[in-house]
Amino acid sequence: MKELELLREEAGKWNIELGPHELKRFEDYYNLLVSRNEKMNLTAITDPKEVVVKHFLDSLSVASVIDLKEVSSMIDVGTGAGFPGIPLKIAFPHIRVTLLDSLNKRVVFLNEVTGDLGLDDIEAVHGRAETVSREKSYRESFDLCVSRAVADLSVLTELCTPFVKMGGRFVSYKSGSCDEEVERAENAIRVLGCSMEDVKKFMLFDSSRSFVVIRRDETCPKRYPRREGVPGKKPL
Repeated sequence: MKELELLREEAGKWNIELGPHELKRFEDYYNLLVSRNEKMNLTAITDPKEVVVKHFLDSLSVASVIDLKEVSSMIDVGTGAGFPGIPLKIAFPHIRVTLLDSLNKRVVFLNEVTGDLGLDDIEAVHGRAETVSREKSYRESFDLCVSRAVADLSVLTELCTPFVKMGGRFVSYKSGSCDEEVERAENAIRVLGCSMEDVKKFMLFDSSRSFVVIRRDETCPKRYPRREGVPGKKPL
């Protein structure tokens, strides 16, 4: 893949060093994604350059707001085909990664990918955030929670921040126009014992992107998240 050089160069701008071993894993990941996509509908994006930019580089761009070398554990909520979790695991192999998705066939695919790529200390979990975040082994257990899921920030805050340990962060990947979402989420952020740390807007080639960084300051109230489906229907 000639696009791998683009991946290496652009990742280097965030001080991410991708050597031949990492680039081979990205290439193998791409091939698995495209080969399984015909039957599983994993992504609408299959062109090599678009996958590199809109999936791989977009996933890695969180390194511009979080020092991932200081992160030991991470959960990716609503990971889908493995974004951003798998690219981040390839680039930062020291991180213990959990990939969470509500669709079992995607979890089967994720296990196939992580096995074929030889990735260690990574698990794919089938379940909904409302339920999994109440399990003792997952609640307030991660340095970092990330999500590229398409949902309002107030909803994502309720679903994702219960996974974050004290002093840890939840980072939501958003489009460039997220100001109204951020404003709507202020109450949820406060109620859930968190604070807004940063909103960073940037351009990824021709796409306007944003990161919303939310920090856990207090223990999450036991009543949150509410039962399945409620956060989406009645945002905080």
